[in-house]
Amino acid sequence: MVLKSDWQIEVFYDGDCPLCIREIRLLRWLDRRQRIRFTDIAAAEFCPAEYGKSMPEFMDQIQGRLPSGQWVEGVEVLRRLYSAIGLGPLVWITRLPLVSQVCEIGYGLFAKNRLRWTGRCTTRECKID
Repeated sequence: MVLKSDWQIEVFYDGDCPLCIREIRLLRWLDRRQRIRFTDIAAAEFCPAEYGKSMPEFMDQIQGRLPSGQWVEGVEVLRRLYSAIGLGPLVWITRLPLVSQVCEIGYGLFAKNRLRWTGRCTTRECKID
């Protein structure tokens, strides 16, 4: 039996990203207490202005919103997601100085290149900086 509990984070994910979808499927499966809200920014009905953000902001890196309305992004969203499904010890490790830096660099590379790596590049979206 699944017990409903208050949500801890709403994650805004790119439903057109095959790598992102794999992660979201795993999180949905592990989210037995329903502590995560999932919002697909690729859905036709998604309107970024309703959240006070632009589509490029949502596409540049993963976004999360806490019940208080506070926004978090990047690796911090991932930490909050994994905490919500009960992997707090793993999250704690990612906060250690060297590990944290590696996580930030790794996620930054992924965020910057995910459209290219998933074959969804356009000239405008994937220009080389």
